[in-house]
Amino acid sequence: MDIDNAPEPTSGARPTVTIDIFSDVVCPWCYIGKRRFEAGLAAATADGDLGVDFDITFKPYQLDPTAAPGVAGPVFDAYAKKFGGEDKATEILAHVTNTAAGDGLEFRMDKSLRANTLLAHRLIWWAGQPDNELSQDAMKERLLKAYFMDGAHIGSVDALVDCAVDVGADADTARTFLESGEGAAEVQAELDHARDNGITAVPTYVFNDEWAVPGAQDPETFEKVLRKMAANALEAAQ
Repeated sequence: MDIDNAPEPTSGARPTVTIDIFSDVVCPWCYIGKRRFEAGLAAATADGDLGVDFDITFKPYQLDPTAAPGVAGPVFDAYAKKFGGEDKATEILAHVTNTAAGDGLEFRMDKSLRANTLLAHRLIWWAGQPDNELSQDAMKERLLKAYFMDGAHIGSVDALVDCAVDVGADADTARTFLESGEGAAEVQAELDHARDNGITAVPTYVFNDEWAVPGAQDPETFEKVLRKMAANALEAAQ
């Protein structure tokens, strides 16, 4: 489901509910949360249009901003170092893999490569620009799949260009963007905004820049929140 375009607006001026999703492309709960949010959105709109437009934007967050640019290594090693040894890493990776399977995601954490995600966030930002015909949601989805399922080095320009091409970008245009400084200041400003507004874990869903829902909630919770936010927006517009 392409949440960039769900639900489609009808005619006339309509209230808008903005949803900023702060997440990282190496965060397993962000991918699980994406699937659950999509399911909640589908359930909320299953009986028809709610009368509002949902403006959904993916915002950057880095679980490890100190990771060396251009360097990648097995995610198992990173988890073992962070969480206190190989046994704990095995336990955590098995848990998120099993949880993801319940949401229809086939994680391959055995070949995932932890890397700095700043370039990936710039690519997501680029896909979301008004003059870009790419889908930000599709870009985010492809990068998550690249990390969790394909074993791609998502800190590598070459791997990121391949991902961009898969969602409709021109290879040379994507490479030129990644090798430039375009979007760097904007992405850093969004990272600073997240920090300054108390976002310390992801995923976090911020509605209308004022109400935050943390974590990979179940689809039913997302459905209730989306219905409530739609009702509030319609009431405020009266």
